[in-house]
Amino acid sequence: MTVKDILDCITEIAPLHWQESYDNAGLQVGDMSAEARKALICLDITEEIVDEAIAKNCNLIISHHPLIFRGLKHLTPETYIERAVMKAVKHDITMISMHTNLDNSYLGVSRVLAEKLGLKNLHILQPSECSPELCGAGMVGEFEKPLEEAGFLQLVAETICTPCLRHSALTGRKIQKVALCGGSGVPFMADAMKNHADAYLTADVKYHDFFVPEGNILLVDGGHFETEQFTKELLCDLIRKKFPKFAAEIAETRTNAVHYFVRN
Repeated sequence: MTVKDILDCITEIAPLHWQESYDNAGLQVGDMSAEARKALICLDITEEIVDEAIAKNCNLIISHHPLIFRGLKHLTPETYIERAVMKAVKHDITMISMHTNLDNSYLGVSRVLAEKLGLKNLHILQPSECSPELCGAGMVGEFEKPLEEAGFLQLVAETICTPCLRHSALTGRKIQKVALCGGSGVPFMADAMKNHADAYLTADVKYHDFFVPEGNILLVDGGHFETEQFTKELLCDLIRKKFPKFAAEIAETRTNAVHYFVRN
């Protein structure tokens, strides 16, 4: 089995041409025709992730976020990106990343988050023009029974395993219809309101964005890593289903760069 076989498996549900113009999804380091013996799946590639791959004899790393996002002008030990690339090359490890093409897939990042929350009747929040039923940003769904706002926030926090949530002012209404976008989804908040969602869950919300809802919707920032963490399971399950005998496993190394201090 080759790296291309694994890449083709994933791009069946998330073609590379679905990625945004600024992105760098696909092969990052290595040879597409190289044999894939064992894969380590992660959200971010760090030096520690490469070390884990080496320790576990994985010659393929599959990440959501690309390690090489902008062009590299040199390969030196100056940054963690360059050090990780150098170490991967030295140990003959191939890297591929499935980023905004997987964000934009109906079966991708936002859908798995919606399913984890128990939402039903799912559809894309902002459908693309090229393939509106399969490609687009975010997801919209409904709970079978409405939740109080506090109960909804508790459910989100427990589901994504976070000690705290940032959110806009409570609306005083129950939450049944929910829009969400794993990762940085603030640009789609207007779409959430057009869909008459009671709440919008995303990440990377800036201070002034919390004023925008004006009581029309509950805006919740769950954190970038937290709202995209289930992508690892998605990729692993996808590969195992297609290739049951192939060794693919989720990385144990936690790569969330954000840490929380919770006051007693």
